[in-house]
Amino acid sequence: MSKRRRQYDRAFKLTAIARMEGAESITALAAELGVRREMLHKWRLAYEEGGAEALLSIGRPSGGTRVLADAAEQAPLLAPERRVAELERLVGQQQRDLDFFRAALRQVREQRRRSGFSGVGASTP
Repeated sequence: MSKRRRQYDRAFKLTAIARMEGAESITALAAELGVRREMLHKWRLAYEEGGAEALLSIGRPSGGTRVLADAAEQAPLLAPERRVAELERLVGQQQRDLDFFRAALRQVREQRRRSGFSGVGASTP
């Protein structure tokens, strides 16, 4: 009996990649999402190399060989599709940046809370 692979959609993969930036532990994130840690790294690498378009589902596209024939007919549409893919990649990058800075801010606030630092300067006139 063969094991069946679980397929993840692009939105799930993009969310997982964004959460990797703010995650304290990739292993814990992988366990929470129900995927292997290596898979998260593979998705991030594919995204960094090819944008959101590189995060396709496993397997053959629906439609079989017809997809190849359609690709030749849609050649003029490639430039806008590339632009959309690039914009999706940039949005993902911005989301990772936001997640990173939110996590950093959370850590700074936690350190200040633990140390009793109020944020007010030591000398005020």
